[in-house]
Amino acid sequence: MRWSRFSFLVTPRRALITLVGLAAVGLLVAWSGVINVGASSGHWRITYWALHWVMQNSTRTYALLEPEPPANLDTPAHVRRAAGHFETSCAFCHGSPLRVNPVLPVHMTPMPPPLSNASATWSRRELSRIVKHGVKYTGMPAWIAPERDDEVWAMVAFLRALPGLSAADYGRLAFGPAVPQDRALEGCARCHGLDGGSGGGAFPVIGGQSEAYLDATLRAFAKGARHSGYMQFAVDGLTDADVRRLAAHYAAQPGVSDTVRPAEGPGAAIALRGLPEADVPACESCHGAPSKRRPDRRNRAYPRLAGQDAAYIAGQLRLFRKGARGGTDYAHIMQRIAERLPPEAIAAVATFYSGADGNPPK
Repeated sequence: MRWSRFSFLVTPRRALITLVGLAAVGLLVAWSGVINVGASSGHWRITYWALHWVMQNSTRTYALLEPEPPANLDTPAHVRRAAGHFETSCAFCHGSPLRVNPVLPVHMTPMPPPLSNASATWSRRELSRIVKHGVKYTGMPAWIAPERDDEVWAMVAFLRALPGLSAADYGRLAFGPAVPQDRALEGCARCHGLDGGSGGGAFPVIGGQSEAYLDATLRAFAKGARHSGYMQFAVDGLTDADVRRLAAHYAAQPGVSDTVRPAEGPGAAIALRGLPEADVPACESCHGAPSKRRPDRRNRAYPRLAGQDAAYIAGQLRLFRKGARGGTDYAHIMQRIAERLPPEAIAAVATFYSGADGNPPK
């Protein structure tokens, strides 16, 4: 009996049959359920290496599409702005100077890395890419409000400062006063303090703000009508009673008001008389003090601006111009107005309302 020689010649038909066979085997293995997807089993070393290699390459490539970081990125105000959010939403996975070896990460696959050397590992734009878009298959979420580049950059600034923070410095930045009898207020005080001050320009002044405006704003954040990765996370789970109580607390503190001080200059002119040539009404027609003759005509849901942080006002107007802010039921009014304001007018108005005698906000 003669055996024919086995041919190793690759033909299109044989290649197709081989590919179909391999696909069928793969589907059979997947269908059988023998692949262990439990996080407790971890990854093979080569699997971890391959996934991390792909992630590094992807981040490097897509970071080229990220905007350039702001010139004033590494300011204390930016670092302070993100500290409380990092503690509440990031530290339980990535650790912090006060939580060096958190329990949760070692039971995750892949294990979230500590961020003590993040600024040395990733460029500013790469950090922005990771913070804004997250990482698939890792538990790292995307930023809640991806249109808020200003918030993403503040978190990048914090991550760059994190390696140099002592436990005491971190605690001072990330924690506010303890309010054991009111956990909701304690959560707000982490960033805003009990008085609702600006924290050196890191936050808006909410002390003295209209109670109706604060109430409506918290509800807008909760509904997603106003966009913020910080605040949408912070208000999640607040009850109606919490919202009313917090609005009343901060409205009762000293801070912003509806009465501006006498001033001259372009900012005062726009605030008091508007920009008729650009069809921009006077800011004070909505945000100023009620008329003594008709005190009931002023909408209490409009925010008070006198004494507000200049950089915050300018930033919000720019967000309105971009259509990236959202807000209460009256936000569309400000979006139309902000679209007509030239950049120099935004800076002038912000400076006027802050009452500052310095340079316009950047």
